[in-house]
Amino acid sequence: MLYIMRHGQTDWNVKHKLQGKTNISLNEFGRASSIEAGKQYSEVNIDICYCSPLDRAQETAKLFIGDRDIPIVTDNRLEEMGFGIYEGEEKVFDKPDCPVREFFFNPGEYTAVGGAESIDQVLARTGEFLNEVIYPELKKGKDILIVAHGALNAGLLCHFRNRSKAEFWDEPMENCKLIKVL
Repeated sequence: MLYIMRHGQTDWNVKHKLQGKTNISLNEFGRASSIEAGKQYSEVNIDICYCSPLDRAQETAKLFIGDRDIPIVTDNRLEEMGFGIYEGEEKVFDKPDCPVREFFFNPGEYTAVGGAESIDQVLARTGEFLNEVIYPELKKGKDILIVAHGALNAGLLCHFRNRSKAEFWDEPMENCKLIKVL
């Protein structure tokens, strides 16, 4: 089996700020939600957890796993999509002139600017990670958890669900919700 999870809530989530590769920690609600999710899904077998190197994902994975004997392996390819100079920008949904707004409302037409990462770049690194790490582990019969980020997880799901860039956001990505992929 393969499961993915988006990290717990951060203060930047609450303020609707683009986090991207900025290393933000969980807030108290995010920590509590991670622990609660660990209890809720305690019966789900997990042999190994692959995790983004960013603190919010690392904290989520550790709190979710708790005292279970599950190794957490960090992989830089699971880092969130970079938004370049727009990281830290608040409420981009309300800013029609912000180029990153297009990413959320019309991802098939999104063009990365200002040092931001493109959807194609995210899909390339998630595809590489799946081919080099996840598929071989699944062939061995491993039950795997990936703890990462909203856009990164959407990229993973594009591979598994055969989605186009236009369908990038077709599946909701809630904090601390376990999604069974395979």
